[in-house]
Amino acid sequence: MEKIYLDNGSTSFPKAPGVSDAVKFFMDQVGANVNRGGYESAYSAEDVIMETRERLCRLFHFGKRLKNVIFTPSVTYSLNSIIKGWLQPGDHVLVGSLEHNAMMRPLVQMESIGVAFDRIPANEEGRMLVEEIEPLIRPNTKGILTLHGSNVCGSITPLQQVGEICQRHNIKFVVDAAQTAGVFPIDMEAMHIDVLAFTGHKSLLGPQGIGGFLLTDEMAREIRPVITGGTGSVSDSEEQPDFLPDKFESGTMNIPGIFGLHAALGYLEQRGIENIRAHELSLACAFIEKVKDIPGVRVVGPGPEEERAPVVSLDFTAGDNAEVAFILESQYGIMTRCGLHCAPNAHKTLKTFPQGTVRFTFGWANTMEEVEAAAGAVAKAAPRP
Repeated sequence: MEKIYLDNGSTSFPKAPGVSDAVKFFMDQVGANVNRGGYESAYSAEDVIMETRERLCRLFHFGKRLKNVIFTPSVTYSLNSIIKGWLQPGDHVLVGSLEHNAMMRPLVQMESIGVAFDRIPANEEGRMLVEEIEPLIRPNTKGILTLHGSNVCGSITPLQQVGEICQRHNIKFVVDAAQTAGVFPIDMEAMHIDVLAFTGHKSLLGPQGIGGFLLTDEMAREIRPVITGGTGSVSDSEEQPDFLPDKFESGTMNIPGIFGLHAALGYLEQRGIENIRAHELSLACAFIEKVKDIPGVRVVGPGPEEERAPVVSLDFTAGDNAEVAFILESQYGIMTRCGLHCAPNAHKTLKTFPQGTVRFTFGWANTMEEVEAAAGAVAKAAPRP
């Protein structure tokens, strides 16, 4: 039985051409640490790392602020570093209603030391109600934190509008781009984004274990490093360096992951994210059209005619979603993700809590033939009302 991978919202597969070769090249031919060796291979690794920072600045329209690109193991690590290093007792922030636990668990943890937050309401299709933001802003509101694209239903946050509100009220704007980096255009300067967190293994088409964040100089001054240690710089001092990127990059970096990400970003530049987006959205929208009228199937989130990410969640209203997901994989080879997707409040907003949904996420390598097969499998597997 042929398998069809439709779980790109979890991690993209296959990776971009050249990614595994780049990782292997580093492991076999380079192998050196950076900032910790005065020899040619260490310098050549540093060149690739710097070029990766440059490609990320270019992708997110962040000028040439290469030192302001910070590498971490994941977007979760990035958001923890930002939230725990920035917020202090007495601070208040606003957060989206569809956030992943990578955002919410650090925030909830910070409640115990006196940080408060309010959720920005969204409708049942997952659309943020931007008009309700400003009444929620308090004198001690420090910023707005939100994802760009929902990992549950594919709804898109209007970053431009939210960024303008932040600028108008002189508060900071922190964006989680886990589901959209590499698919949707993000202009940090035009959208007034102060910190953008990303992961390499989803739509950036790189390997797992590499992520990071880009931040303005002002935010860099406000955020305390959560992890401190060796940086290969200022080794005569036991105090953490206060300059970028060293301030936030302690310990040995995932250089094999950065080499893989470097190759993935090169592929994205060559193919064009606008072309990838058009391809993936054509698949997602075709899938929605084919399944939306199947009895017992509810398409969760925005319709195919609305702005959305290539993330489609289905609620099988006459049966058990987990059982349907099992049938899809075991009998038809359709690989999806079932459950609450580490975003419980998103499902409460979308009225799919506690049953969750079966999520189909389309990637750069999927085809229309696979959409046809998946929709046909849904029609056969859906329990009838």
